[in-house]
Amino acid sequence: MAASYKKLILNGIFSENPVFRLALSLCPAVAVTTSVRNGFLMGVAVLCVMTMVNITVSILRNLINPKVRIPAYILIIATYVSITEMMMRAYSRTAYKQMGLYIQLIVVFAIIISRAELFASRNKVLPSAADGFGMGLGFLGALVLVGAVRELIGKGSIAGFHITASSPLLIMVLPTGGFFVIGLLMGLFNWIDQRYYGGRPGGGGGGHH
Repeated sequence: MAASYKKLILNGIFSENPVFRLALSLCPAVAVTTSVRNGFLMGVAVLCVMTMVNITVSILRNLINPKVRIPAYILIIATYVSITEMMMRAYSRTAYKQMGLYIQLIVVFAIIISRAELFASRNKVLPSAADGFGMGLGFLGALVLVGAVRELIGKGSIAGFHITASSPLLIMVLPTGGFFVIGLLMGLFNWIDQRYYGGRPGGGGGGHH
């Protein structure tokens, strides 16, 4: 049983990584990854919200009418996003000023709604919690990685610490640079999958926002 939970978590981190493998929520991923710090804060917020949403949807799965399930999921997500936003406003006002709008947009993140629909609504609480945690961790890792590459090349620093003396490539902190970096990392993940795992299907996906 523990092995299956571990597999669910690792699945979200690599084989079905929300950004690099499923290509979900790319626009907000690009918007917040101009630095490692912003990517980390958004990733932690999504991790917390996704885990709690999966748990709640799993608990209520037999009580939610299928005809109104999507509005119900959005209401649940909005509740946890509001809690996250209030906590950030209370304990990290600087971060909230930088990311307040993006935190609110978590409500419509495709990855959270899709996991609620495809997994949590069909499984028990513990597997749903593991799935939400794994997907959230994968999203967090992707944002930190993209943020690190963009900040290093675009600003010559990582997490605010100056690293290189060479002239920064400013295009990397623009949306164009964000999509470029994500595209390269997607290619790297696909190459690793083909090279070491034989290209086993981990679940594709379109470019949802």
